[in-house]
Amino acid sequence: MFNLPQETVMSLQEKIVEDMKSAMKAKDANRLSTLRMVKATLMNKQIETGKELSDEDTIRVLNTLLKQRRDSAEQYANAGRDELAEKENAEISVIEEYLPAAASDEEIDRAVSKAVEKTGASSMRDMGAVMKAALAELSGKTVDGKAVSEAVKNKLS
Repeated sequence: MFNLPQETVMSLQEKIVEDMKSAMKAKDANRLSTLRMVKATLMNKQIETGKELSDEDTIRVLNTLLKQRRDSAEQYANAGRDELAEKENAEISVIEEYLPAAASDEEIDRAVSKAVEKTGASSMRDMGAVMKAALAELSGKTVDGKAVSEAVKNKLS
């Protein structure tokens, strides 16, 4: 008997590990350190949940890391620590490679409009419900929560 070649789809975690190996071979220290940090975070999350992470779970973790890096870069830039802000921005660009395409401003506006209609929101008191519905509408895309929050505030005020 012989085995027919099966098409193998690489999970996001497997892709990160493969890219980590490539970064090692290429001696790309910055990329390697970022991918090691990502892998360690994913492993910790896996241990914490006690189950194998799906690609959706991995994307959620990557989005959290992205948000942390953006916040840090902003704080470093405000404090005049440009070299640290640049390091965070470099990590952001590596992490973004593994995320789905970002939602455009138009997509965010459409999702917020749909969410307002769906929830019947009329004031800022309904912001939480609108945010939840808008983020659900945008699932599968990389979304900047601040941008969605601003769009919701503009729509409700």
